[in-house]
Amino acid sequence: MSAGQLATAQTPEHQRLIEANAGFKPWRTWGPYLSERQWGTVREDDSHDGNAWESFSHDQARSRTYQWGEDGLAGISDDRQLLCFALALWNGKDPILKERLFGLTNSEGNHGEDVKEYYYYLDSTPTHSYMRYIYKYPLNAFPYNELVATNKARSRYESEYELIDTGIFDESEYCDVEVEYAKAGPEDLLIQIRVHNRSNQRASLTVLPTLWCRNTWAHDGSNKPELKASQSTSGAACIEAWHSELGAFTLQCAGADELVFTENETNTERLFQQPNQSPYTKCGIHRYLVDGEHKAVNPAQRGTKASAIFKLSLAAHSSTSIQCRLSKATTESQNESAEHDFDQILNLRKQDCDAFYAHVMPAGLDAERQLVFRQAMAGMLWSKQFYNYDIAPWLQKRGIDPLAVTNKQVFRNQQWHHMNNCDVISMPDKWEYPWYAAWDLAFHTMAFSLVDPSFAKQQLSLMLSSRYLHPNGQIPAYEWNFGDVNPPVHAWATYYVYLTGVGLHGQADHQWLKQSFHKLLINFTWWVNRKDADGNNVYQGGFLGLDNIGIFDRTESPDMGGHLEQADGTAWMAFYAQTMVNIALELARSDETYREYPVKFIRHYLRISHAMVNRNASESMWDEEDGFFYDVLRKSDGSSTRLKVRSMVGLIPLCAVQVFDQDVVEQFPEIGEILQRMRDKYPDQHSSFHDISLKGYANRQMMSALDETNLRRVLKIMLDPDEFLSDYGIRSISKRHERDPYRFVHNQQEYVVQYLPAESDSGLFGGNSNWRGPIWMPVNFAIIRALSVYFTYFGNDFKVEFPTGSGQLANLYEIAENLSHRLVSIFTRNDEGLRPVFGSQQTFQRDPHWRDNLLFYEYFHGDNGAGIGASHQTGWSSLVVNLIHFFAANTQESRLASGGNTGPIPVERHSGI
Repeated sequence: MSAGQLATAQTPEHQRLIEANAGFKPWRTWGPYLSERQWGTVREDDSHDGNAWESFSHDQARSRTYQWGEDGLAGISDDRQLLCFALALWNGKDPILKERLFGLTNSEGNHGEDVKEYYYYLDSTPTHSYMRYIYKYPLNAFPYNELVATNKARSRYESEYELIDTGIFDESEYCDVEVEYAKAGPEDLLIQIRVHNRSNQRASLTVLPTLWCRNTWAHDGSNKPELKASQSTSGAACIEAWHSELGAFTLQCAGADELVFTENETNTERLFQQPNQSPYTKCGIHRYLVDGEHKAVNPAQRGTKASAIFKLSLAAHSSTSIQCRLSKATTESQNESAEHDFDQILNLRKQDCDAFYAHVMPAGLDAERQLVFRQAMAGMLWSKQFYNYDIAPWLQKRGIDPLAVTNKQVFRNQQWHHMNNCDVISMPDKWEYPWYAAWDLAFHTMAFSLVDPSFAKQQLSLMLSSRYLHPNGQIPAYEWNFGDVNPPVHAWATYYVYLTGVGLHGQADHQWLKQSFHKLLINFTWWVNRKDADGNNVYQGGFLGLDNIGIFDRTESPDMGGHLEQADGTAWMAFYAQTMVNIALELARSDETYREYPVKFIRHYLRISHAMVNRNASESMWDEEDGFFYDVLRKSDGSSTRLKVRSMVGLIPLCAVQVFDQDVVEQFPEIGEILQRMRDKYPDQHSSFHDISLKGYANRQMMSALDETNLRRVLKIMLDPDEFLSDYGIRSISKRHERDPYRFVHNQQEYVVQYLPAESDSGLFGGNSNWRGPIWMPVNFAIIRALSVYFTYFGNDFKVEFPTGSGQLANLYEIAENLSHRLVSIFTRNDEGLRPVFGSQQTFQRDPHWRDNLLFYEYFHGDNGAGIGASHQTGWSSLVVNLIHFFAANTQESRLASGGNTGPIPVERHSGI
């Protein structure tokens, strides 16, 4: 790395990114890579029936070692999770030491699994040189049993019973435990734990900064690491760690009352009624502190898990701080300047964080949007997790031969034995979904591209690498079933991240785009060969990420006497083909090798679009009478039925749109030639999808599954407040189904779909999400992108009534901007000073210690915008930052002049975005 490169860094954090990307300094080695929940995962499941929730419970977690990863409060680890640090807390009243977040399992919650704690990711830089987090810890006994019993007694028609509903925060009898990390160097971390007593009474609280090693030695025979007690030269209590792969580290804990040590080994006596191999077990510190069992910790002060105990007594409304330092090398081998400069370094890293976001965020954002932007990105960055899952040995341990010849999968993930995941990956939600999901991750990278494009590219490449991508070309879905099918949005994310790099960061990474394109070719071919059942360019795929949106489980359509032709799956494939056209064009500009590919994928797109809207069959997906797309149930007897649910399934075809600038057709005349040959070959063929040869604004040409007439018809439905348009975005199912549910009868059984703006009332896909009414950020983002692209083709003169029935006209950019404002307003204060995301919960809305700590939920109430589902699914809900960024940095005029296809991103590339 040259001095010139360093000189171009805009801020100190940008410089750290340059150093990390060049391999000059390992700034990303340490980060928030612990899970929030390792128990109840497929990886730790050793049951024969695959019931991961029951196989490894929260109650067992304090006493039973994990094999594949670790969890903890406000935790960090190295990028292989060999050495871990997190907090433990005890208020003197709880029956257990608070070492990890508590929540309900899928069977305990009336709407599936759900964390029952309050914690907030408030800040982070991309290299984690500065991070901030708050956990709200009640001073009275945590109501574990009440939460389980009350939720279990409630039906799916009732709301969830939350921790705040128990009244435990009513008198502010809790402490805010604020944790800040600041890196003095890549492997030198300053840790400040600031405890704020929010109550009117003196409070006693025990805080335990805890260091431990993941237990690898019991599984792979590696050398057992060791922690031991020592003192720094200034007399501060220290925990020294030695690991054969990491070397020596020291945790300095100035002011600790005592250090205690145990082993990260399972308490087999407690769990399985078998003698312990060692008297010191994983739950030893809990037994020592909570149960008063002094023999549970090692008097020799050695082990593989250790805590520094700080016994605090805080006056009402007072605060106190604990400062620790985790650094490489022993105390004797290093100077201790950082110990003396702790406050100065912490303040510098805060300033670096401020400077970084001041540079990244567009100028002119108000305080509310800055808050949303920064906390959304903090949630993204905190949601990185070390994900470890080597499937072949995992199967063998369960008595399954990974190479056994079988016609079908008889054990979970048996056909994915090639996979060996051992990487830091962005998680959807580190408690509710502490495993990656392919289409979630694609959206994550779009947000990451604004602050750390190298990490975004690395995440996309990971899913296409030989350790992940199936040899047949399928991208893995998620650990519960890697063979399930997510929407094919990987190519879109790849092109989006590439163009963001070009426009926002000045980096055209052609080599990465080429490598990605080759792997995407394989995946596209898998879709064509595996998910087009009849070879008619009509696609299936099952639930395709939309869980319960259908009248039945869409993965089980053969039980209905045929197969399902899916409007969303087919539209996603049309969009996939369009995106591959654009990637191929970008590569062909400088490499003739790729010149044949644009025409190949245009052919694919044309065939798919024709099948969607003009198929020569008894029923096509396009309903000419309704002006909308529906799934079609194609039965084995040759009959077919449109399943006329007005849902997001019928809006995804709107998203299949790309635009060519004039120079593309001039540089690649073969595109015009293939289109002319198609017209000559099929002169009488009428089609309802857009004619690519038609010229639009600035002589642009467009690939769209909808012609102008049908686009207007779909928009009329989508923008109707009595259908899809909410004050907070586009609903996943039309509100018309509230008064007019869709009913379908098969074999004397009636299936009903009704508009449900909040939680699901069915158990489909675990019942912990709902696509029958709420607002989902990723598909709203796709719709806004599409409107922005249509605008570059149609220009200012194309207007529709918005909202439908209002008598007011708006162009497509104005509608896109308005939809974006509705989505952003979920998180910002309205005229009454309330944030819709918090719903009717007054503590969240009014209390100064709560109201500005944001949560980015999985989805949002279809009528009032309240957050629902996984409370920390910042992953795709952080797309709100892309919306803020784009519409703050662009105008109608700049967007119209720029053209392009990726929007909404604030990037100008050649003549377009």
